[in-house]
Amino acid sequence: MPTLTSSQLANLSEALLEAAGATKEEAKTVSRLLTESNLAGVDSHGVFPNLLNYMKGLREGTIKPNAKIEIIREQESVLLINGNWGFGQVICTKTMQMAIEKAKQTGACAAGIFNCNHIGRLSDYSKMALQHDIIAFVAVNSDPGVAPYGGTRAVLATSPISFAIPANAEKPIVVDFATSVAAEGKVRAALYKGTQLPEGWILDSQGRPSTNPADLYEPPLPPAQVKLAGALLPAGGHKGFGLALVVEALAGALTGTGCDGEITYGMTNGVFILVLNIGSFVPSESFKERIDKLIRSVKSSPTAPGFTQILIPGEPEYKEEEKRSKTGIPIPDAAWKTLENACKEYGLDIAEILRR
Repeated sequence: MPTLTSSQLANLSEALLEAAGATKEEAKTVSRLLTESNLAGVDSHGVFPNLLNYMKGLREGTIKPNAKIEIIREQESVLLINGNWGFGQVICTKTMQMAIEKAKQTGACAAGIFNCNHIGRLSDYSKMALQHDIIAFVAVNSDPGVAPYGGTRAVLATSPISFAIPANAEKPIVVDFATSVAAEGKVRAALYKGTQLPEGWILDSQGRPSTNPADLYEPPLPPAQVKLAGALLPAGGHKGFGLALVVEALAGALTGTGCDGEITYGMTNGVFILVLNIGSFVPSESFKERIDKLIRSVKSSPTAPGFTQILIPGEPEYKEEEKRSKTGIPIPDAAWKTLENACKEYGLDIAEILRR
């Protein structure tokens, strides 16, 4: 299994995206965010398996290079953005920047995005608000992949949500999870690694529980383009199911992206963003001191059997980032082979790229 530094993986991703038709700026932004996901151990939203899907989107015209976003509606604290089918990472980064600036002036901003490709890891955007003493919430819907509570057929999206809440001396609270038991990309990552899934993650094409990641997909495998045969399950039963419906309403219906089977293109994301300026409610420093106290209280509470410490949401990713910054990012052999093949297809010297 090859191991790359974050700069090597970012350079490789950037070179491949540019070769496939992305602008240099787009390739740099997308590659940086994909690599940061790998660095944090969130491989499901990293370079593999997402890069090849983006390159396919460029080839087929579903991702429009150098697309310009359009502000469709704008009010004092509201934005509605048409992404014009550019790279999701570029669209969402620009929209979050605009929302933050509005929140600085008005105290809050809600933004919706439609005609947007896959944006990747949601916390990449919610964390953008932290340095501005702003709380951020991001929610996304996409094509169906999750069975409702008590059902066997995929009718809901994985509907992920992310919150980022700043602290003072402590690490911020960064929540980022799918409202399904796991993101689809985590099942795909397990397929690449050749590992089985925990029980309760997926149903096969017949609606039967399975631990084999291959049972989620239609052949051929590994999937060059994701097409589900089975379904993921909602997290926490009826609770994840309820959250998924809320996300479908906010990110799907409210943005105009659609829901209830209206999304048929697999990389479509409807995006809902809410940012709150802490200083418009209470003094920022006193708020962050309270969050510090809350975090310390939680972390110092007694641990249950089998636990040595209590981790705050976002902390495992910070720890993994520290580790992989020193030891490198492991690339599963199957994923590495696909990257090698992609370099050959575009006439790129993979060894030269890694030496940069």
